[in-house]
Amino acid sequence: MTGAVAARKIVVAALVCDDDGRILITRRRPDQPLPDQWEFPGGKIEPGESPQRALARELVEEIGVRVAVGTVWDVLHHQYPSYEVLMLVFPCRLRAGEEPRALQVADLAWVRPSELDRFDILPADRPLIERLVREGAPRLPAI
Repeated sequence: MTGAVAARKIVVAALVCDDDGRILITRRRPDQPLPDQWEFPGGKIEPGESPQRALARELVEEIGVRVAVGTVWDVLHHQYPSYEVLMLVFPCRLRAGEEPRALQVADLAWVRPSELDRFDILPADRPLIERLVREGAPRLPAI
């Protein structure tokens, strides 16, 4: 059997949580693939970069915050029509004085796990919603 092999992307995602148990989600820009859908912030790992370093870099670039990155909380796989995603998910704590802002995203929102189903979340991120509703926000790393 022959056929095209889908490109595989290894990405990182952050569960940035606040002290009230809310989680930060971001909305993709209209000029991006899967426009206007919501997702957990993060992105691609660059060559030679550790997943934790990639996530810290992506959060500075996308939403202008420095974070403490915890240990892997979940690993997800999703097959899109033209590529597949392997996602490493990490709990993250904002460093003192950091306030997220939409730099390379269309918007952002702090939501409770029970409210996540009200948002048009990317298909690759949807399994996280079920786990967050069932278990609540993960334990955050110390600063």
